[in-house]
Amino acid sequence: MAKPLTDQEKRKQISVRGLAGVENVADLKTNFNRHLHFTLVKDRNVATKRDYYFALANTVRDYLVGRWIRTQQHYYEKDPKRVYYLSLEFYMGRTLQNTMVNLALENACDEATYQLGLDMEELQDIEEDAGLGNGGLGRLAACFLDSMASLGLAAYGYGIRYEFGIFNQKIVKGWQVEEADDWLRYGNPWEKARPEYMRPVHFYGQVEYTADGVKWVDTQVVLALPYDTPIPGYRNNVVNTMRLWSAKAPCDFNLKDFNVGGYIQAVLDRNLAENISRVLYPNDNFFEGKELRLKQEYFVVAATLQDIIRRFKASKFGSTEFVRLDLSTLPDKVAIQLNDTHPALAIPELMRILVDMEKLSWEKAWDIVVRTCAYTNHTVLPEALERWPIDLFKNLLPRHLDIIYEINRRHLERITKLYPGDSDRLRRMSLIEEGDVKKINMAHLCIVGSHAINGVARIHSEIIQNTVFKDFHDVDPQKFQNKTNGITPRRWLVMCNPGLAEVIAERIGEDYIRDLDQLKQLLDFVDDDAFIHDVAKVKQENKIKFAAHLEEHYKLKINPNSMFDVQVKRIHEYKRQLLNCLHIITLYNRIKKEHNKSWTPRTIMIGGKAAPGYHTAKMIIKLITSIGDIVNNDPVVGDSLKVIFLENYRVTLAEKVIPASDLSEQISTAGTEASGTGNMKFMLNGALTIGTMDGANVEMAEEAGEENLFIFGMRVKDVEALDKKGYDGVSYYNRIPELKQAMDQISRGFFSPSQPDLFKDLVNMLMHHDRFKVFADYEDYIKCQEKVSALYKNPKEWTKKVIHNIANCGKFSSDRTISQYAREIWGMEPSLEKIAAPDDPR
Repeated sequence: MAKPLTDQEKRKQISVRGLAGVENVADLKTNFNRHLHFTLVKDRNVATKRDYYFALANTVRDYLVGRWIRTQQHYYEKDPKRVYYLSLEFYMGRTLQNTMVNLALENACDEATYQLGLDMEELQDIEEDAGLGNGGLGRLAACFLDSMASLGLAAYGYGIRYEFGIFNQKIVKGWQVEEADDWLRYGNPWEKARPEYMRPVHFYGQVEYTADGVKWVDTQVVLALPYDTPIPGYRNNVVNTMRLWSAKAPCDFNLKDFNVGGYIQAVLDRNLAENISRVLYPNDNFFEGKELRLKQEYFVVAATLQDIIRRFKASKFGSTEFVRLDLSTLPDKVAIQLNDTHPALAIPELMRILVDMEKLSWEKAWDIVVRTCAYTNHTVLPEALERWPIDLFKNLLPRHLDIIYEINRRHLERITKLYPGDSDRLRRMSLIEEGDVKKINMAHLCIVGSHAINGVARIHSEIIQNTVFKDFHDVDPQKFQNKTNGITPRRWLVMCNPGLAEVIAERIGEDYIRDLDQLKQLLDFVDDDAFIHDVAKVKQENKIKFAAHLEEHYKLKINPNSMFDVQVKRIHEYKRQLLNCLHIITLYNRIKKEHNKSWTPRTIMIGGKAAPGYHTAKMIIKLITSIGDIVNNDPVVGDSLKVIFLENYRVTLAEKVIPASDLSEQISTAGTEASGTGNMKFMLNGALTIGTMDGANVEMAEEAGEENLFIFGMRVKDVEALDKKGYDGVSYYNRIPELKQAMDQISRGFFSPSQPDLFKDLVNMLMHHDRFKVFADYEDYIKCQEKVSALYKNPKEWTKKVIHNIANCGKFSSDRTISQYAREIWGMEPSLEKIAAPDDPR
């Protein structure tokens, strides 16, 4: 019998990883050794694993630099319209493997490191995640950067270089404990500091009205230092830039008003300025109105707009002596996309630049601003909408407050003309909310100051237009659009699931990687026994690999033949991890009752972080781990049911668990999840979805056919009807015996014997004030899960549904999403053309 292939030998046979040409491999080895030598020459002669990782990263980076310089030179000469994607979050994950995939270097690097006696996968595991985001919004920005580069758009991602990203999550005695994410501790080989583009940002101060215009004076200055990260497109030689700003105190900080003996304190106080880029706020779908957060939002906007205008003025067909002075053509050359309301201050800041500094009339300036800016809304949850107290604003950004008042005055004047005497409408539509504390509604500012407003899935865009922003849609329907989210197939298939990518490429070629609609061709193979076998085999291999990962890192033994039932996302009441818990308890009770029945074995995995201040979310984690302690140690249940909380869920863990999943849990209350993107990753990687008609699930069911998903629960109209009638949790509890049993077990301490009332707050919430109506969907969810278990017993039919899903997820590529933004919002045309590589003659 032939010896089984090693992991490295298996990887070698995967063609989508690129050709390992002899010259290529030799060059890589030479460069690797050169980088290693310069790492070691400094102070040591024994190399560590980390030294090897840095040598490999720097070797791969060398292949990027020439393309990066050439791409930027190309933009400077051709002077295309540029798009600026402004986001407070970029959830990038690791960079090394993604760069090798996009440069077709994966097999060559694998072979080179192998010949040097190293294992590439081990080296990749040394890289820290760039965790500069909370969840969907930040990860979407990262996918968008990949697609914009792969579509040849002149695009720039602008954000903050947080010293500490999203916290690392430890589970201690079943509770979440946060640890600072010191991701830059060992340095970051992918970034390049650009001190020559440092910019001043002003805070506080006063506004002076003078004969020659308005002046913002007596401000405190913080410097914004840019760090650039290359963003390679997929095998097209394009390398775009993500520019992240870091806060630096000026040299004279606190020394101008030098007080005797205050020198040491003045230098120590530099930290106050530099705190602006210290840490990412760890809230997902929740607004926390803190001054430091408002400073972060203005910091990124002020630095970025200076950069945008500098670049606009300087680049005109490569002619350095020509400087553009007329800013009226800005919207022809610049598009600014606001990723949620976090960078909304771009609107008043651009007005300030145009009116106060460039001396344009208000009308001319406003026309430029509106034609340049566009706004993406990411949520309809009221607690997530940004509403800044006026007093905070007045103190920190006095000039911007004045500008917002003037924007609002003109806006309400227009509404009054359209609806004379409708004072209630004026109140609803004002940028300023009256109340105990006057507040600025940032979403209203974005809508008024943008030419396009979009939701992120069809159902979400409809909700925005019909309810949340209905008044604005009534007056400017042409502004409102839908742009259903997508994911990059490079990271979320080729990189994280090479086995599946290869099985697909063997049938339909490799072009689908840049044109995901080509997956439709797989419908020809839905009854092909060899293909069905190959798809199932890849899934089984991924499950074995993930089971080994859990055993190695968490000492957990799981059965790879069980169904891997997975819910990974931020912990939030609206995402209804509690509904999942109720299913687990119900299944446990059924197995206990009839333990001789042949149950479909399941390993239920739940993972995700809770915002540190979100008490209910932290209790949900404790409930999940407590249920696991009981279920996993019950000998009667054995292998039929295991419950695992996946610690520290992040991009890198997603890349491991998603390819290994059988069932994807997307069970938010209809009308609450704007889109979801994890749902798309599971679909592309061969999991089936159990889900509500919410977010992009609706479009997934439409694309693949509802019969190929497990859809359950209330639709939006049912939720609305139940709201009208009044939702009463207790009535479900009294009517449904299995629900009553599960809730009684939670409330009587069955899962927390040493603290019987540990979960009383959760129980009370579910029974008496559950905004997300968990009990209303319980019965249908349990029935739907029975269908899931039944189908899983028939592997061939299960895999056929999987193939239908994979074949129909072309729509959910971020390449499609970005092409629509480009054509329908930015006025740009995507291109699949390659540009010349650095070693090609120009």
